[in-house]
Amino acid sequence: MSSQNHDTQRRKLLQGSGALMAASLFTTLQGLQMRQAHAATQFSNLVEGPYGPLAPVNDLSTGLPLLMLPAGFSYKSYGWTGDLMANGQPTPDRHDGMAVIQTRRVGRSTEMVLVRNHERGLGAFADRIQAPGTYDDGSINGSVALGGTTNLVFRNGNWISTMPSLAGTVVNCAGGLTPWGTWLSCEETNSNAMSSTGKKHGYIFEVTADPQQTTGQPIVGMGRFAHEAVAIDPATGIAYETEDARNVSTLYRYVPRFPNGGVGSLALGGQLQAARVVGQPNASLIVASLGDEVQLEWVDIAQPDADITTAGALNSVPPGASAGNGCSGTFGQAWNQGCLQMSRGEGIWYHEGKMYIADTSVGVDGSGRPGRGDGAVWELDLATMKMKAIYVSSGQLVGNNPDNITVSPRGGVMLCEDGGNSPDVYGPGSRMFGLTADGDAYYFAKNTTNLTAEQIAAAGKHIDAGDYQGSEFCGACWDPSGRVLFVNMQSPGITFAITGPWARGNQ
Repeated sequence: MSSQNHDTQRRKLLQGSGALMAASLFTTLQGLQMRQAHAATQFSNLVEGPYGPLAPVNDLSTGLPLLMLPAGFSYKSYGWTGDLMANGQPTPDRHDGMAVIQTRRVGRSTEMVLVRNHERGLGAFADRIQAPGTYDDGSINGSVALGGTTNLVFRNGNWISTMPSLAGTVVNCAGGLTPWGTWLSCEETNSNAMSSTGKKHGYIFEVTADPQQTTGQPIVGMGRFAHEAVAIDPATGIAYETEDARNVSTLYRYVPRFPNGGVGSLALGGQLQAARVVGQPNASLIVASLGDEVQLEWVDIAQPDADITTAGALNSVPPGASAGNGCSGTFGQAWNQGCLQMSRGEGIWYHEGKMYIADTSVGVDGSGRPGRGDGAVWELDLATMKMKAIYVSSGQLVGNNPDNITVSPRGGVMLCEDGGNSPDVYGPGSRMFGLTADGDAYYFAKNTTNLTAEQIAAAGKHIDAGDYQGSEFCGACWDPSGRVLFVNMQSPGITFAITGPWARGNQ
C-alpha cells in the first residue's frame, strides 16, 4: 500500500462516526483479505476479528494515548523505564519476555508475581542491574553485562512494587514458565567471548518469585546458543527450546534427570536433544505452506556447551545461510546428525498437550531469499510428535514477523510482531494479533505511542520524547484466570495490563 493511499484511508477513518468507521474498516479489511489470500492451502488470511475494529484508548494509569484496542477493552501501564524500583535503582529498559509465575492470596487480596526480562547487552558499570542473583560481574572488552530480570508484584490489579532479581547476563530476550512456579530467562547470544572472571554467555537461568532465592547460576546442560524461549511439558518435565539464529537454528529439548521438577532441578543434569524429521535428513522448514506436517524424532547433543563455529565448518551449508555465518556448536552437532533447520525460532508456549512455536522468518523476501519471510506458527503434538504449520503469513498485513507467543487458558493464540512499524488501515505502529481456529489472523492491539516532552513530564515519567510506534510488543502472557493479558512494549519500556470482554471472542 502506498504512503499516499495509506494517509488518505486513515484520514477517512478518523473523520467519520464510530459506526461509519467500523463499516469503512471492515470493508477495507475484506479487501485486504482478498488481496492477501494467495490460496487457502498456502497462506493464512487477514480476517475481521471477533472483538471488532480497533480505536484509540487512553491509559488508565497516565491518561496517555498509548494503544489502540477493540471496543470495551482498557489497560493500565506499569513499570516504565526509569521508574524507581524497591531498591532505589531506576527500572532498566528493553522490556522483553515475561510470565506470571506465582499467584497467591494475601488476606482478601489476590497477589501475582511476574518476572520480566530486559534484553540489554554490554555497557557501563553504572547502568547494570543490581540484583541478588548475579552471574557475571566481570568485564568484556571494558564493558559489563547489563541484562537481567525484574519481578513485578500486582495486587488486585494494581502495581505494588518492582524488584531486580537477576543480573550479570546479556540479551535476556524471552524464556518460559515452569510448572513449579519459576521463570527461565534465556540469553540470546552466540559468542565465545569470555569475561575477566572466566564467564561465557548464551545460557538459561532460573528466576524465583522471591528474588533472594535466585542464584544467578547458568543451567549449562540446556545448551549454550542464541536462546529465545523455552516451554515445559508438565506431563514429562521435558523442556522445549527455540534458537534465534537466522537459518542456522533448530528445535531442541532438554530431558531432565529429575522430571518431577522443582526449584534447581534442571541444573542437576539432563540430556540436550535436537529434532530430526523422520526419513528426511536435514529437512529445511524455512519455507512452509499452511498445513505442512512433519514427523519428529530426537537425537542427543553430546556437547551442550560447545563453542560457536561457522556454517562452513559443517558437513554442508544449510539453505539460506553462507559459509561465513556463525552458528552455535549445538546447531553444528545437530545439523551434522541430520536434524532439521528452522529460520529464526522465537516464541514457544505449552497448552493442553501441544507446543505452539513461532518461527519469525519463514518464507521468502522480495528477492526470493528463503528464511527471510514474514513468519509462521507450528503446532507440535507431544503425544504423536507430529508438527504442523497452523499459520503462515502471506505478507506484512497478515503478520509482520511473529515473535513472542502466548496461549490463553481458553486456548486462544496471541502473537507479538517483531517486524517494526507495520502500516495498515489504522496507520503506523506495531501490532498484536490473534489466530482463528482456521489459522487466519486478526488484529487485537496496535502501538500508537508517540509522546512529547510535555506529555511525559505531566505523567511523571523519565523517558525520552519521541515516536515509539515501531517498537515491538513482547512478553505477552495471561494471568491464570484468563482475565488479564499482560504485555510489554520494548521501547521506551512499558508493561501493560489489558482487560475487557474476552468471552466475546476466542481469547
